[in-house]
Amino acid sequence: MLGSGGREHALAWKLAQSPGCTKLYAAPGNPGIAQEAELVGLDATDHAAVIAFCQTNEIGLVVIGPEAPLVDGLADSLRAEGIPVFGPSQAAAQLEGSKGFTKDLCERAGIPTAGYVRTVSLEQATAALDRFDAPFVLKADGLAAGKGVVIAENRAEAEAALADMFGGSFGEAGAEVVIEEFMAGEEASFFALTDGTAIVPFGTAQDHKRVGDGDTGPNTGGMGAYSPAPVLTSELQAQVMREIIEPTVRTMAAEGMPYSGVLYAGLMLTDTGPRLIEYNCRFGDPECQVLMTRLESDLAKIMLACATGKLEGVTGEFADETALTVVMAAKGYPGTPVRGGAIHLRDAEGHGAKIFHAGTAMKDGQLVASGGRVLNVTATGKTVLEAQRTAYEAVGRISFPGGFCRRDIGWREVLRETEV
Repeated sequence: MLGSGGREHALAWKLAQSPGCTKLYAAPGNPGIAQEAELVGLDATDHAAVIAFCQTNEIGLVVIGPEAPLVDGLADSLRAEGIPVFGPSQAAAQLEGSKGFTKDLCERAGIPTAGYVRTVSLEQATAALDRFDAPFVLKADGLAAGKGVVIAENRAEAEAALADMFGGSFGEAGAEVVIEEFMAGEEASFFALTDGTAIVPFGTAQDHKRVGDGDTGPNTGGMGAYSPAPVLTSELQAQVMREIIEPTVRTMAAEGMPYSGVLYAGLMLTDTGPRLIEYNCRFGDPECQVLMTRLESDLAKIMLACATGKLEGVTGEFADETALTVVMAAKGYPGTPVRGGAIHLRDAEGHGAKIFHAGTAMKDGQLVASGGRVLNVTATGKTVLEAQRTAYEAVGRISFPGGFCRRDIGWREVLRETEV
């Protein structure tokens, strides 16, 4: 398994439970993943080194956690050597690697999404604002670690944000900017697995993108999540499969880019039905943590079926309970985080919670913060409120003076539960 974040810790934890997984390696991993797998010093950008390791150690399945190696074509390099891999090809990973690619595909396939314009210069983008009403949705075309979206409330904010984007604030990701129609509604996440032909629904979740309570402040990679998302009813899920997921898989296959892996659809539930906000070509982070907490099926078996074109008839079974995760982040996030802060987990896991490590490292025998999002404190319950209480009780038992978290993860569903 390749990766080092909270998503990868959750995947390693679940993969290690599989009867078919006799040995699990992780590169580069983190201190939490080290509890589940043997860590190895591989660089995912060095395709030859990854291939050599797999061949030497007779690896039966490679799971690529983050998006960058997928967009870089690592899955193609592995498949060319006959090594089964969970994750899409470089061509198919454009669904996440390029916002413009996905918008154009939606247009060709008739998939409901926001109106948009692709722009490649500040002048072109500024002129394109005339075609939209405020608020303006501005997206860096390429990978920006989940932070490449700006919602500008007025024209002045939009022009300043565009100048920032084209000025290099997102590096190469901002060389092209997609301007979109603002969609009103509630956001939710829908996951499906596909081997390019068969498609298996694989759970729902709701993420909390903004850094502050009440969904205030700048966008982040995600400050918490819960699963399932009751707002995505069974009827809506069927509609999402029919109108969004299935046309995507069919179109990708027809155009010579068959998609294999997980399709993570970020959705806006509008008055006229679900519409696609964007696709990700890997599990969400922190949505993966709550999905894996609920998953009762053998993850390694499912992923291998996906990787080898044998997904037909396979299903994912999830516990009939809610899982909720709270992200503990380092001060300064989503800007420059303060690294090196000491962390003491004490007995936080001894009371019904599971802690997934995201940005952690060991320094002189001490667990310290090494990234922006540091820990995912995860708990289950019969309701969102019950899972929320258990998770925050565990948060209270963690000593992390250099960290912070939102205090309202799951707030929408808690309000709906308590109004009944």
